[in-house]
Amino acid sequence: MERLCGPELPFWVANRTFHTDRPDLPECFQLSVLSWLPCIYLLAVSPIYSFYLKRNNKGYIMMSILNRFKTVFGLFLWIVCWTDLFYTFHELRQGHSQPPIYFITPLVLGMTMLLATFLIQFERLRGVQSSGVLFIFWFLSVLCAIVPFRSKILKASSESEVTDKLRFTTFYIYFGLVACQLILCCFNERPPLFSNVVTDPNPCPETTAGFLSTMTFWWFTSLAIKGYKMPLEAKDLWSLNQRDSSKVMVPRLLKEWEKEQVKAKSEQNVSSQAMYAKPPPSTTNHIAGGGGGSESSPEEVEVLLSSQKVAPRQPSFLRALIKAFGPYFLIGSAYKLLQDVITFVNPQLLRLLISFTKQKGVPDWWGYTLAFLMFFTALLQTLILHRHFQYCFVTGMNVRTAVIGAIYRKALAITNAAKRSSTVGEIVNLMSVDAQRFMDLTTFLNMLWSAPLQIMLALYFLWQNLGPSVLAGVAVMVMLIPFNAVIAMKTRGYQVEQMKHKDDRIKLMNEILNGIKVLKLYAWEKSFKEKVLAIRQKELNVLRKTAYLGALSTMAWTSAPFLVALTSFAVYVTVDENNVLDAERAFVSLSLFNILRFPLNMLPQVISSIVQTSVSLKRIQRFLSHDELDPNSVDRNITASEFAVTVVNGKFTWAKEDTPVLHNINVMVPQGSLLAVVGHVGCGKSSLISALLGEMEKVEGEVSIRGSVAYVPQQAWIQNATLRDNILFGNAYNEQKYRCVLDACALTPDLEVLPGGDSTEIGEKGINLSGGQRQRVSLARALYSDADVYLLDDPLSAVDAHVSKHIFDNLIGPEGLLKGKTRILVTHGITYLPQVDNIVVMVDGRVSEMGSYQELLKQNGAFAEFLRNYALEDIVEEDEATEELIEDEELFPDDALSNHHTDMVDNEPVINEAKKSFMRQISIVSSEGENPRCRSVRRHGCSQRKHSEPQEKKKPHEAEKLIQAETAETGRVKTKVYLEYIKAVGPLLSVVICLLYGCQSAAAIGANIWLSQWTNDASRNQTKENVNMRVGVYAALGIVQGVLILVNCLLCRAYSMLRAAKLTHYNMLQGVLRAPQAFFESTPTGRLLNRFSKDVDSIDSHIPDNIDIWMRTFWYTLNVLLICSALTPMFLIVIAPLMVFYWWVQRFYVATSRQLKRLESVSRSPIYSHFSETVTGSNVIRAYGRHTAFVLMSDMKVDENQKSYYPGIVSNRWLGVRIEFIGNCIVLFAALFAVTGKESLNPGLVGLSVSYALQVTMSLNWMVRMTSDLENNIVAVERVKEYSETKTEAPWDVEDKKPPAEWPMEGNVEFHEYSVRYREGLDLVLKNITLNVKGGEKIGIVGRTGAGKSSMTLCLFRLLEAAAGEITIDDVKISEIGLHDLRSKLTIIPQEPVLFSGTLRMNLDPFEKYNDEEVWKALEHSHLHKFVSNQPAKLELECSEGGENLSVGQRQLVCLARALLRKTRILILDEATAAIDLETDDLIQSTIRTQFEDCTVFTIAHRLNTIMDYTRVLVLDKGQIAEFDTPTNLISKRGIFYSMTKDAGLSQ
Repeated sequence: MERLCGPELPFWVANRTFHTDRPDLPECFQLSVLSWLPCIYLLAVSPIYSFYLKRNNKGYIMMSILNRFKTVFGLFLWIVCWTDLFYTFHELRQGHSQPPIYFITPLVLGMTMLLATFLIQFERLRGVQSSGVLFIFWFLSVLCAIVPFRSKILKASSESEVTDKLRFTTFYIYFGLVACQLILCCFNERPPLFSNVVTDPNPCPETTAGFLSTMTFWWFTSLAIKGYKMPLEAKDLWSLNQRDSSKVMVPRLLKEWEKEQVKAKSEQNVSSQAMYAKPPPSTTNHIAGGGGGSESSPEEVEVLLSSQKVAPRQPSFLRALIKAFGPYFLIGSAYKLLQDVITFVNPQLLRLLISFTKQKGVPDWWGYTLAFLMFFTALLQTLILHRHFQYCFVTGMNVRTAVIGAIYRKALAITNAAKRSSTVGEIVNLMSVDAQRFMDLTTFLNMLWSAPLQIMLALYFLWQNLGPSVLAGVAVMVMLIPFNAVIAMKTRGYQVEQMKHKDDRIKLMNEILNGIKVLKLYAWEKSFKEKVLAIRQKELNVLRKTAYLGALSTMAWTSAPFLVALTSFAVYVTVDENNVLDAERAFVSLSLFNILRFPLNMLPQVISSIVQTSVSLKRIQRFLSHDELDPNSVDRNITASEFAVTVVNGKFTWAKEDTPVLHNINVMVPQGSLLAVVGHVGCGKSSLISALLGEMEKVEGEVSIRGSVAYVPQQAWIQNATLRDNILFGNAYNEQKYRCVLDACALTPDLEVLPGGDSTEIGEKGINLSGGQRQRVSLARALYSDADVYLLDDPLSAVDAHVSKHIFDNLIGPEGLLKGKTRILVTHGITYLPQVDNIVVMVDGRVSEMGSYQELLKQNGAFAEFLRNYALEDIVEEDEATEELIEDEELFPDDALSNHHTDMVDNEPVINEAKKSFMRQISIVSSEGENPRCRSVRRHGCSQRKHSEPQEKKKPHEAEKLIQAETAETGRVKTKVYLEYIKAVGPLLSVVICLLYGCQSAAAIGANIWLSQWTNDASRNQTKENVNMRVGVYAALGIVQGVLILVNCLLCRAYSMLRAAKLTHYNMLQGVLRAPQAFFESTPTGRLLNRFSKDVDSIDSHIPDNIDIWMRTFWYTLNVLLICSALTPMFLIVIAPLMVFYWWVQRFYVATSRQLKRLESVSRSPIYSHFSETVTGSNVIRAYGRHTAFVLMSDMKVDENQKSYYPGIVSNRWLGVRIEFIGNCIVLFAALFAVTGKESLNPGLVGLSVSYALQVTMSLNWMVRMTSDLENNIVAVERVKEYSETKTEAPWDVEDKKPPAEWPMEGNVEFHEYSVRYREGLDLVLKNITLNVKGGEKIGIVGRTGAGKSSMTLCLFRLLEAAAGEITIDDVKISEIGLHDLRSKLTIIPQEPVLFSGTLRMNLDPFEKYNDEEVWKALEHSHLHKFVSNQPAKLELECSEGGENLSVGQRQLVCLARALLRKTRILILDEATAAIDLETDDLIQSTIRTQFEDCTVFTIAHRLNTIMDYTRVLVLDKGQIAEFDTPTNLISKRGIFYSMTKDAGLSQ
């Protein structure tokens, strides 16, 4: 330095700096180090920064006043610096030679100022609104200029005049300009031109926030204030940043994933070529989505595996994720690295502070400097840490967006075999749970490398402090690691097990909710409740084991720092007599041990989180590697042949490994012709349609279709949207065409009845439409799409005869709107066959005959036989459909909800015969049982009908919106909810638990106070005599702390909280199962399932965690404040304002963040319900080619959800910065008061108070976070409680009114002036009905749609309670007895056959009342004997969800078998018209005639021929009895019944 500054200017003078009360730095130091520091920083950063700016262009910013000022000041600075330089040259000319430093410094400074000016402009051109790089530069410049600023004044005041006038002046000009630049740098530029900020209605202020605002998250404050004033709503949220949107994120991940798949495939082909000389050709209809492209038969696969021993390399999803999101994440990691290093500055400063308090006669400014240095390092650490978190959380959010997007896109493309292996529920889980896991992991992922780094640094400093004794402490830590590893492994095992139980429970709940009506009708709730509770008990047992392990590991981790300190200190003192434990050593070591505690705590958590995520990763990877449907299996090229659809040698199967369902299919359909496909149930008609759509695996053959396709599935798939949207299905609206379509599909009359016309919102699964209406909407959708080829899978079965005729004539038939289009019609109705061009007869998956109607009759084969059996009655029935009928149709559109049903305004459950579909939608199924296309788990939804309060009825127009949004609670969580929870835990226990936490905390403090006493021995030289006592007591206090923690955890987690979890779930389940039918019609299944999964999960695991951490941090913070105040009472003055600020920030935060959390969870369920809807309708979506539109819809919903999640993340950062600022202030004041009270305090206490204060930030932060988490999670208790208090139906059993066991003996049923309505305030559906039915009579109930036929049956079961009058059965008033007593004595065969997943045996007899022999006998009578005995599993045959693996006909027979088993005196038969071929229908009828001969039978008839031989027929009209007599009498009376039979061709 002497060469630079010359001999007159020394670089460092100790006496002028340290050992004086007025310190000053030497001039040479000022000119070199202080001047160069900012320059070195800017020169180092600018190349990297310029490169970054070159890459990221946000558009340029117009020149503004602010920018002009910045630039002018920058040029001035350059001039000022070089004025100095030229002045030095001038002096040289004068002969005053100055040392070289006077040339170098101004030169360097001037160059740097030019560079800064250049950067100001370059940033403007690149659209940077506020620059961090320059802010730091100006800040450093000002900081470094403060010292010369002071010393120049000191110098001038000591000498009477200023010696070097020019340099004096230029320096102050320089200082002024730099200060101005710093101030200007705090202001923002305008947004760049053409940026989306300008166009966005509600842009996120982050994009335009300045550097300071970004660092402190100040830009969030506006939302926090808004949220505090009034609960936030969705419209208050900012738009999502472009780069976080699905549009950007999902393609990024998919691109990487595709690369991975291609790579894996190419590697695999190499390996398989090594296996066989020539790999076998792949013929399956597949894009192998991962493994398995090159094997064609199972045998070969086995060979491959056995000889190779390694499975082909799976494409790695992890690698794709890293490539897509790694770079951004690494920025966060860089911040983390910086923060880790800064962490270790404070313990060093603490050491200096303690040694300062020991020394006498040192200048006070040392202490103050140390205090402020501690404050600044802590502040810097805060800012850097939260930047790091921000990066990590945003990465996590992006990963979730991308993963959900990828899963959604995949779900639209997977094969049926793949769909079979994962139910909708499981896929929804992938989206909700597994994607969430990734999000949670990214936050802490950096701990993987940061924790070991912190541990190593801490050990290094400890070694310097305590020497080799540290090793003893380290040994303890190392011993704890395997202990915790074992616990973590075990916990992970339990978690997987718990997930499995949870999945099972949710799956069962889903089925219960979907089949709730059947459960009620059969009185099976108890049996299913037992099943749920059994699973729940298993789940709780696993949770209990997890809690035991958790208690152990919590104890290990909380006692770890203490044990480490104890062993280190004990060894240190005992190893060598000269080792003295003084305050410096003890407390610096303690603060280092405290730093150690965090990484040691986090490591196992991160590892277990990684383990969990790896499970999720595998699940997602497996799902994303599923085979996809091959889009080329059906050749869609438009070639000019006369055949629109051709299948040559087709052989198709549902899954590669299954046996083929369709064999050598050869079908040619000429352009513009109408082809009918007929055959028995289960012969492969629907499968043929699926094959044409490319939904099945093509084993061999060719399929080609010319032009676009429209598809009408057997079970109509209706979206949760308006009626019009359902029909348009994404096409543009054309009034004329639309009207025409509605007329053809006979929908116009229905629109008049629906509350909102065609803008009526339709519930999930089309619940507020009848079966026939749904089918017609589905047809209308096909017709509107104006395709070339129409595939119609039995669309006429769900509608009444005259409507089906109308549709055939106006739409499908030779004269219909579709003439000239190619149509393939699967049908059971024989009537229309003479009018079609060609007929294909299917038998057992083969085409047995094909030709026109006449040709087939001549051939006299299977078809002729088929006709002979069924045609006679059917043809008669149809041909006589007279003109009169057509006129009638205007009045009674088939299943339009006729006149009195205008009360549909309130969307009451329209239960009439048109509601064929109550059950069908529940098990969305196709009638061919081997058709697993449509998964039935309609995750989300029965109808979401709103039970409107009376005042709503007066405003019909409001009721059009059917789906009622899930209410998001607003405002603070009520104390009542906490009390509820405490009540569930047990009030006494709760108090005990609180006290135990206090004791544990007291023990910890006691140990530390004891330590500070021990260190004071050193100053009094009494170390030798009481070493053993000191160590002993210290150990005892620590052990007490550990034991208390263990006891506490066991009490709290393993006992009381689990008890609460068990109780709350039990009450909710009980409440839901006891709810009346109406409740399920107004509450979507999705919402209920959400309570049973997410909210129960919160109560199971989140709330106990939150409470545990909250209690610990609360007591800890309290202790710190107590200790600091006890040592320096002055501290109390500071605590008051800090606590006020703390409380204030916390209220702001909690109010806003809670509302954001609620908004987030409300916007989350639409993602899943839309998803499950998509999965169910994927075949329709694919057939119409609406794939991309649905993907966009899903992306929009995800973005909507992230819109409320993102401010949630930021609110945590915002809070963190502010709370840690309070913590840093506590550190500052603790240190300052220690300096001021230096004389009265001993070093031990100073060490104690400051080392405690250093810890307090963390716990303050956790405390607010936990308060808010607890508030968010405790809402679960409220939500669960809401459903456990639903209005219940009548009691299941009334003890004192129990009917005798053999009741009803005769089966007499009597209605006495009976009236009923669906809900309070609605019109009566049945009015004053009085009738008397003798035991054993057979009664047919007929009437137009909406006449109240179904309502009668529901009344018998008391699914609807009487409004007036009563029903008696064998002299017992049914309203007085328990529901189960009543329902178990009646039997119903419902329209929609509902099966539950489980064995066939369970489906027939859930209570196991009957022995196997009786069950087989029932099966024999219901004609299922042959089918079941052919199954390998016999009665244990597993039924899949909704009975998908049986055809609809077989399911109907299973319901018949149920009825035969129960064999009660009264049977209600709700005749199923749909999806049953005539054969099955006949079987059922004949069985009923023979087996239920002596029972009373009520049949709701659709086909009049079934009831012509009944004892009496009841004709209902508008809820009243119109006619009631024997069929022959009624016909002779020529009334309503007569006209109906005439229409049906049964009378002349």
